[in-house]
Amino acid sequence: MPVNVSLEFTPNPDTLKYTVNQQLLERGAENFLEAAKAEGRSPLAKRLFGVDGVKAVMVGPTFVTVTVTGQDKLMSVNTAMLREIRQHLEAGEPVVTGTRVESDHGAAGNSEIAQKIIDILDQQVRPAVAQDGGDIVFHKFEGGTVYLQMRGSCSSCPSSIATLKQGIEMRLRELIPEVNEVVQI
Repeated sequence: MPVNVSLEFTPNPDTLKYTVNQQLLERGAENFLEAAKAEGRSPLAKRLFGVDGVKAVMVGPTFVTVTVTGQDKLMSVNTAMLREIRQHLEAGEPVVTGTRVESDHGAAGNSEIAQKIIDILDQQVRPAVAQDGGDIVFHKFEGGTVYLQMRGSCSSCPSSIATLKQGIEMRLRELIPEVNEVVQI
């Protein structure tokens, strides 16, 4: 089957999302904030960091999110991304190798409340933020506060704080009375 790569714009003006017609990861996302972290872990991310203007790469189940160093790089990065992603996948090269460095949910622990939070994030929140080329990862629940990490297009998006406070925090507080606040780490 031929590889189809299509561009989708995200709410983050410095991030581009590339949807592909094949499975890249089983679930979750792999986030690379620098080229050195992709070395030996993601041949695709390493290749994409080779394009001038690429600041960060996140690989999701059926998409790749690329954050650029500035608006002036968008067009040149886009042209290169369409080509590089397609060539990499058509060559049958691996996207991510080895075992995951970290889980989708950091140091989740075994508490019942933490598991409820993770379930809500997985079922209701992560699919929505993935639509915008992002991901959200549970770090911990402590003293009524939920600590989350925003990734991909969400990590540097101007509207991520509103999403966190007005969307995620409100939903978690509605469903889990023990939650008082949500904080981005």
